[in-house]
Amino acid sequence: MSSPVPEEPERPQTASEILGAALAGAARKAGLDPAQSASTHTVVWSAMGGWRGIVESVLPSLAFVILFTLRPQPLIFPLGVSVGLAAIFTIVRLVQKSPPSAALGGLIAAVAAAGLALWTGRGEDNFVPGLITNAVYGSAILVSALIGWSVIGLAAGFLMGEGTAWRTDRRKRRAFFWLGIAWAALFFARLAVQFPLYLAGDVTALGTLKLVMGLPLFAPLIAVTWLVVRALYPRAPSREDAAAA
Repeated sequence: MSSPVPEEPERPQTASEILGAALAGAARKAGLDPAQSASTHTVVWSAMGGWRGIVESVLPSLAFVILFTLRPQPLIFPLGVSVGLAAIFTIVRLVQKSPPSAALGGLIAAVAAAGLALWTGRGEDNFVPGLITNAVYGSAILVSALIGWSVIGLAAGFLMGEGTAWRTDRRKRRAFFWLGIAWAALFFARLAVQFPLYLAGDVTALGTLKLVMGLPLFAPLIAVTWLVVRALYPRAPSREDAAAA
């Protein structure tokens, strides 16, 4: 009787594999799956969450800016309305049993920002978490691109089922490098424009530019990223496509 062949222990996942899988999962949940045949418009619209996602991301900040401009004191009034709207969006999603992650994230961010502003008594501090986020995201994406481990490449690689194999393809490495530079530039551009307004204490201009440099810049870059990834990973024709031809 032959002795059983011992099973080889599973190789532990590396940090890049864990991060890549997480990024790919998040992208797939947002509707960014280049393996699908959706149009660019559909993908961008899905990434923004449709009309509901746009309203949930824009309205709390817009309400704060308008109310603060009309009546800056007491500060708790515009902050309370902003947080209240974020809370309503989250509750509605929970009642409807729809994924609450986006609205819940917005609520947590709104509460943290409002708490800081109330603690300092400065309306401009309501935007500090956003400034920090831009600095962290921009730095992380830039560094990852410069060292050859672009987070854009990690997300796309695991989304398309090739893991980190894209790093052996010069064309893909170059494309993901420049996509990383473009995304980092977006975050640093926001920081470069908004931080001086924060230092100047111009809450109205700061809030307005935050909205202008939000989804209006996010959407085109999502479209460019989608088109580049789809070009790097052309979809194999399915049986239905072949039959139609």
